[in-house]
Amino acid sequence: MALFHSLSDGTRLTIVQRLARGETRVADLVEQLGLAQSTVSAHMACLRDCGLVVGRPQGRQVFYSLARPELMDLLAAAETLLAATGNAVALCPNYGTDVGVTDENDLMDEMKETVS
Repeated sequence: MALFHSLSDGTRLTIVQRLARGETRVADLVEQLGLAQSTVSAHMACLRDCGLVVGRPQGRQVFYSLARPELMDLLAAAETLLAATGNAVALCPNYGTDVGVTDENDLMDEMKETVS
């Protein structure tokens, strides 16, 4: 469950998406995401503690990358599952989204942004 909890945050999904394109530094993510360094570092710590990212020290900097490229396969499989279930997941009364996804197209767009 920790794996899915670590991926349940939109910012962490955005970070994973960015790392799928190659390694990067926290400073680069701060600039790209427009978040405080402490916030990005906390998200990176979560992803690192869950074994999803690894750091490569270089001088005084650390370059982060995905620990396992299979993570992107998992996200692609989630997109496929969401496509198959339609609105059922988004509208689930127990776990449905509260971000205003109102139809299947919005849901698919949201997932495609995460996986691409």
